[in-house]
Amino acid sequence: QVQLVESRGGLVQAGGSLRLSCVASGLAFSMYYMGWFRQAPGKEREFVAAIGRSGVSKDYADSVKGRFTISRDNAKNTVYLQMNSLKPEDTAVYSCAARLSGGPTRLLSGYSQWGQGTQVTVSS
Repeated sequence: QVQLVESRGGLVQAGGSLRLSCVASGLAFSMYYMGWFRQAPGKEREFVAAIGRSGVSKDYADSVKGRFTISRDNAKNTVYLQMNSLKPEDTAVYSCAARLSGGPTRLLSGYSQWGQGTQVTVSS
């Protein structure tokens, strides 16, 4: 059974930092491309960042480029999202996702496995 479990998010002040992690089980993690997505209240889920199998290839949404960093540790079956200089507009439920083929993508439909999500709230 495939499981993606995100770490607990939290409440942070604007300008602060937070690191999310997502631990995968039930799949050959190093063979999967991984992504982070978020959904703010009243909005559609949107792409945040994606990473290739080896961790070299990375892609970011323009809204987080330069502030967020995606990384992975294949030995720990874990993908991370380091979020710095957080803004109130970063408030959302953050979810990790996995896809087996086709490379990292910004498309939600490209991912077959999803975590439950974790709430991140940034106060002004």
